[in-house]
Amino acid sequence: MSAMLSIEVCYARAEAQTLIALTLPAGATVRDALAASEIVKRHPELDPAIAKLGIFGKPTTLDAPLADHDRVEIYRPLIVDPKLARQRRVEKTRRAGSIEGRKWLPKDSR
Repeated sequence: MSAMLSIEVCYARAEAQTLIALTLPAGATVRDALAASEIVKRHPELDPAIAKLGIFGKPTTLDAPLADHDRVEIYRPLIVDPKLARQRRVEKTRRAGSIEGRKWLPKDSR
């Protein structure tokens, strides 16, 4: 095991993505990576204490230890519930008269 870890910190907004490569000492935590990346200076709207965090898509905490080549991800809050958004798209398609939107309806009401 090497004495240094190669880590990436990423945060994506709708209009831009930030990806910061870091080298940290072994035993570093997610909190250390966020502090070293100074991502809060670039994106002042972030609050690491309440933001959802993950490592390669798996939820994690600020105190989680990092391994070499980990990618720390900071997630934005959802604007709309994905299930509700899908339901709205289906309803819009049904109103437009597409067979695609009607295929889930009972056969006698198509």
